[in-house]
Amino acid sequence: MFRKFQNSYFAYFLMYNFYFLSYSLFSTLISVYMLDKGYSASQVSLVVSASFFSSMLVQPIMGVLNDAIGIKKVTIYSFLFIIVGAIFFMQANNLLLLTIWYSAVLMLINGVNPVMDVLAARSPYTYGKIRIWGTFGYAMGSQLAGLIYKFISPQAIFIVFIGMMCVSILGVLGIEPKQDQRPKKTTQTKNDSYIGQIFKNKTYLFYLVIVALYSGVGNTGHTYIPSMLEHSGLSVNVATTVVAISVICESPLIFFSYLFMDKLPIKKLLYISLLILLLQYVIYGLDFGLTSKILLTLMSKHATGMLLIMVTLKIVANVVDEKYMVTAIVLVQTARNLGTILIQNIAGDIIDKSGYEMMSFFLAGVMIVVLVLAFFLKVPNKPNQKLFG
Repeated sequence: MFRKFQNSYFAYFLMYNFYFLSYSLFSTLISVYMLDKGYSASQVSLVVSASFFSSMLVQPIMGVLNDAIGIKKVTIYSFLFIIVGAIFFMQANNLLLLTIWYSAVLMLINGVNPVMDVLAARSPYTYGKIRIWGTFGYAMGSQLAGLIYKFISPQAIFIVFIGMMCVSILGVLGIEPKQDQRPKKTTQTKNDSYIGQIFKNKTYLFYLVIVALYSGVGNTGHTYIPSMLEHSGLSVNVATTVVAISVICESPLIFFSYLFMDKLPIKKLLYISLLILLLQYVIYGLDFGLTSKILLTLMSKHATGMLLIMVTLKIVANVVDEKYMVTAIVLVQTARNLGTILIQNIAGDIIDKSGYEMMSFFLAGVMIVVLVLAFFLKVPNKPNQKLFG
């Protein structure tokens, strides 16, 4: 029976669904959780930014460990340490402890995150059929967080989070990543040369700047959109329901990614994603009312983010040699964290001083800069590149 479970679709389902469910549970309501405890928006930004800073430091190390001892082992150990960190976070009663333990948990969650999309693309199944369970899991986590927060208690969220992480560990035990089956012939010198080769790639480095900026905008939205909706008149559980449904709205993009991701030009896909993100924050800033905010959140919050993740996979696959792929994706995540630290701290200060509308205009301004930079990005199209088929 265990042999049937090994590398089965069910094993990938358990790993993806419950990893992303846990991720959503832990992070979706952090702004609401801390604001309700009496902390300011800038203090929320400090806690979240610290988590991205610690993630930025750890992710390159995680990439080397994945190559050295295997993705499966690194993921299992990371999940076990995440559970320990969540237990301590539950007990945290001041800003310093909240910052330390939130950073510890998110550092490891974000450390595993870059590998997840690589595993989906390199699994025995098509990308969409695996990655879609991450979408459903994230949506369930957002909804579950709101229900638990309202009807049980904020602390209960973290108990459920620990249980969901345990289920995800079962899934990880059942997978056999192709990367772990390669002969272990690489040395530290080889790892260094991989990073050295990547940093010689000017197109890749230029794209990292673009990633840092648009990810800073997207992650700031992830932190503050639930509290913005609550500030506009929604209850916590209704706000999280909106976020949960917005996650489900990305599922057609993922499931049918093989129909367009391998066929449309990369730059066109990138422009579409960035323009939608710009439009989202312009309309948030203009404040046409609660209905417009809800509709925009449903249509674009997660769908745009998922499209940008897939576009990034495609761009990296086209500009970086395949043998550097995992390291290159990890460094992309590091750039995301760096951009988030910068933009989220500024956004938190703007909210405290001027409100959510001015924050939205600031994020829209960043997106205009990103669109200008994207115009100068030169991405070659590799023939027969079938990442999503």
